Amino acid sequence: MVEFLPLILFAAVFVALLAGYSVAATLAGVALLFALVGAAFGIFDLRDLGFLPSRLYGIVTNHTLIAVPLFVLMGVTLERTHIAETLLESLSSVMGGIRGGLGIAVTLVGMLMAASTGIVGATVVTMGLLALPTMLRHGYDPKLATGTICATGTLGQIIPPSIALVLLGDVLSGAYQQAQLSLGAFSPKTVSVGDLFAGALLPGLVLVGLYVGYLAVTALLAPKRAPGKAREQRGQGSVRLLLRGLLPPLILIVAVLGSILGGFATPTEAAGVGAMGALILAAAYRSLNVPVLREICISTVKTTSMVFFILIGASVFSLVFRGYGGDELVQGLFAEMPGGVWGATIIVMLTIFLLGFILDFIEITYVVVPIVAPVLLAMGLDPVWLGVLIAVNLQTSFLTPPFGFALFYLRGVAPAEVATLDIYRGVVPFIVLQLALMVVLVAVPELATWLPDVLY
Repeated sequence: MVEFLPLILFAAVFVALLAGYSVAATLAGVALLFALVGAAFGIFDLRDLGFLPSRLYGIVTNHTLIAVPLFVLMGVTLERTHIAETLLESLSSVMGGIRGGLGIAVTLVGMLMAASTGIVGATVVTMGLLALPTMLRHGYDPKLATGTICATGTLGQIIPPSIALVLLGDVLSGAYQQAQLSLGAFSPKTVSVGDLFAGALLPGLVLVGLYVGYLAVTALLAPKRAPGKAREQRGQGSVRLLLRGLLPPLILIVAVLGSILGGFATPTEAAGVGAMGALILAAAYRSLNVPVLREICISTVKTTSMVFFILIGASVFSLVFRGYGGDELVQGLFAEMPGGVWGATIIVMLTIFLLGFILDFIEITYVVVPIVAPVLLAMGLDPVWLGVLIAVNLQTSFLTPPFGFALFYLRGVAPAEVATLDIYRGVVPFIVLQLALMVVLVAVPELATWLPDVLY
């Protein structure tokens, strides 16, 4: 019984989360309770908690994690200063006359918003408020409109630069070093956030291409589901209007991502450039004033505090989990699984997929990934490939009925005449496309590993 205490600890945290308690407090509180009870029965050494101060100091001094508040500031600024709205208006005015053009414009704007925010809820809510009424007004099938918005809103999990990839890259870096040390490599190789950004870029663009292709084919085969704007509804689209809406945010995102991939800046330095660039861009659009800046700062502080509070809770949890021998237990279970490394990978991906119904990517990244990633990496998996596969897996989980987070976010802002069943049915084709991408990643891992190998 004692050897299974790490799994009981994990199950207790899971039950407490289902009961509605806050994530960070649950992770730390349940873990400390298990530590105290274990110490009372002589099966846990409280001296293991002495490593906690150094772990917390390591979190707050982690140079990579400084990118989190900066990327949040960049995304919130673009969201709150109506730059996304201007971008959507300019793209839809130019493409709206084409069958399916408005849906494609929404997909492209969602891609740029996902790249700048990296937060699923923020992108889905923003696009739901901006684009859904417009798509419905122009005769789009509610299922196609809601599916498009939900799917593009989850692109923040895979399109760099995003907070999800920053956090996942930081965790995988430590897991990769731990895996190599366990194999006796005392000069371990490293994997960085920049490696993960490079690895996720091509799969992300492929996924966007699949979305656009699906919308184009749907408009061709079923034009009533994705009509073009009537002549009297079309705006005065022009190249000048398009460039005014598209070029500034596109230059900002390309500058941030290009400086990282080109090796000119670390993700943290590039995030600083992105945050400052977003503020300058908002000022240039004359949409930045003191009340808006105050709202941006408050939202940034709240989101950043949530992230780091969860990191602290996850550190306490992982310390107690390892103190009970959880590492050895997981490694032993994986070694006994049928199918070897692929059997273990399938089980892990299925577990992460199911947990994505109830946990956000931050909790999964800092609770589940540190437990399973070192074992999988020690079994020979490529860290960049594994990171990209986890990101796409989470993205699919957030989109899958009936518990997908993106569905709940859109349901909260969708008009009453849009049925929940329409939202559920609308995302099914996009889920199929994402599953197809996962199959391609397994069959052709070079899709994720080729660009990092070329660049670094």
